[in-house]
Amino acid sequence: MLTFGGPAAHEVPIEQARAGHEAETEHLSGPGEPVAEVRDVAVTSVCGTIPVRVYRPEREGPLPLVAYLHGGGWMVGTIDSFDTVVRALANASGAIVASVGYRLAPEAPFPAGLDDSLCAVRWLAACAAELGGDPERLAIAGDSAGANLATVVARRLRGEVDLRLQALVYPVCDAGCNTPSYRAFGEGHGLTAASMQRFWNLYLDGADGMHPDASPTRAEDLAGSPPALVVTAACDPLRDEGEAYAEALREAGVPVQARRVDGTIHGFWRWQAAAEISRRTVADVGAALRAALA
Repeated sequence: MLTFGGPAAHEVPIEQARAGHEAETEHLSGPGEPVAEVRDVAVTSVCGTIPVRVYRPEREGPLPLVAYLHGGGWMVGTIDSFDTVVRALANASGAIVASVGYRLAPEAPFPAGLDDSLCAVRWLAACAAELGGDPERLAIAGDSAGANLATVVARRLRGEVDLRLQALVYPVCDAGCNTPSYRAFGEGHGLTAASMQRFWNLYLDGADGMHPDASPTRAEDLAGSPPALVVTAACDPLRDEGEAYAEALREAGVPVQARRVDGTIHGFWRWQAAAEISRRTVADVGAALRAALA
């Protein structure tokens, strides 16, 4: 998260941090691209009612579907603040994209957001045809904390929901927060080590951060996970853990594409109005989804 003066990011009160994240959207994301249809759906599940926004691009026939889980350290971020990037992803992938409004910490700590995400993906698989989608062509995507949830969902639903790709943008993969990229990039602007530790503390609320449903790199049973695209930012504290997770998937026999985006910091994915590299990366991830879902 960028800050515009004031206290350090990890010291900002939660509601102020959330408001700041929403305010950044206007400056950094800009207005979204037009799509053929946008529907807000209230998904009723054992997890409660989950808000989901469904984006359909201009394309004929039953379309593939992508579940999208937004970033924000499990504490900030909403369907609205990721509207621009999800519109772009729907158009780039040619798929219906369902953006999930999972519960946030600290009001709903681990595993509430994960439970919502699991329920939402099960709903998407079951109701694909009602949305004009093809239930045989499903994928999952997310960024940062949302990518953490996405890869756990992908692993947990093996054998239940056939996901053709997990597209992970600078995923949070390990609660240890002690890789070389943390030491190199964990201070200054953008995501810091202190703010990431705050996110973990609020999300876990005393739970074991080494549990594989929190730290995917700790999972010992990655074999059979869906193929993965792992995108990392070159100057991001999370870079090394994302790349380590990509390697762990490879070692488990999972097909993996790993891409490090030079000259970028954490958060760039959402900055559609401010950075051409953001637009290009969304186009690249969309192309990967399109190919996997063909």
